[in-house]
Amino acid sequence: MNKKAGPVNIAVRLLLTLMYGVPLLWIVLTSFKTSADVFSTESAWFFRPTTAAYVNAFDGDLMLAMKQSVIIATSTTALVLLVAIPAAYGLARLGGWFTTIALGLLIVLQMVPQTASVIPMFQVFSNWGMLDQTLAVILADTALLIPFAVLLLRPFFRGVPIALEEAASIDGASIPRAFLSIVLPIARNGVATTGTLVFLLSWGEFLYSVNFFLTPGKYPLSALLAQQVSAFGIDWPGLMALAVITSVPILIVFMSTYKQLRDGLTVGAVK
Repeated sequence: MNKKAGPVNIAVRLLLTLMYGVPLLWIVLTSFKTSADVFSTESAWFFRPTTAAYVNAFDGDLMLAMKQSVIIATSTTALVLLVAIPAAYGLARLGGWFTTIALGLLIVLQMVPQTASVIPMFQVFSNWGMLDQTLAVILADTALLIPFAVLLLRPFFRGVPIALEEAASIDGASIPRAFLSIVLPIARNGVATTGTLVFLLSWGEFLYSVNFFLTPGKYPLSALLAQQVSAFGIDWPGLMALAVITSVPILIVFMSTYKQLRDGLTVGAVK
């Protein structure tokens, strides 16, 4: 049976590689073309490469936008984990009606679309004088992603045997010390998985940025990409060059946390 499944698995993997690999290859190739080559059928695969799109990208607001994306993504990830880790641990150890209600509320909050919160948050940040500030986008993203992080982290903490904490308590360890020295290290794959996913989601922040930033010069990378589409047409090489540059930090984060992400998703799926 395994021998028959072998060629099928290879064919499926090859099909998926082509489905996802060819568009990525096309993006990279387009970033090295001129505008004339983009619309020329003779230059679809074979053309004289040029780095003009990358030079123009770095001459613009790229570095400022990348700095904004880094600040938003890292700050959002830190704040989300700071709130979600103790909340998920508490829900993993508590039982009864309170936990049921709390989980139900988190699921409801997770189902609320991002667009539904833009106008209320805009009014709140306007009253607080926080519009056109990076902190407003960070707080908005944090509020959006906390329910997701809590629901994702809770199974990992439930997987830690409570007997370990009881043994630490007998030895004189307080609850915070037992949590920091025993529970958190055991659930580190779950924390790494959640942190990576929150970082990836907040790196692609767009909706809150274009609404809460009043100055386009403060836009992160996702909004800078959208600016390449204008009423005067689309600069395809420039757009694809920005897409490639924007994807590099994501690729680095994914490759550096792949093992924890793989193990964390596998463990969390069976809890």
